[in-house]
Amino acid sequence: MRETGSAAPAKVGGYRKPLLAGHEGLLREPTEAKPSITLAEVQAALQERGIEPGSLSTIWSTLRRLGLRHKKGR
Repeated sequence: MRETGSAAPAKVGGYRKPLLAGHEGLLREPTEAKPSITLAEVQAALQERGIEPGSLSTIWSTLRRLGLRHKKGR
C-alpha cells in the first residue's frame, strides 16, 4: 500500500515455468540411449552440457511430464 497507494490485495502465488523447460530434447537423448539410466546419471549428463538441472525430484517430475522412463533403483 505504501508504494502504490492502493488498498487492493497484492497478488499471491502464481505459475512458475518449469526449471528444465526448453531442454526436453536434451532429456530425451540419454533416456533413449540408455533405458536403464538413473536420475543421478541424467543429472550428471545435463551438468556436463552446462545446464543446472536442480534436484533429482525436478528431473523426475520433468521426465514424468514428458512420459519418459528411467531406472528406479540404484
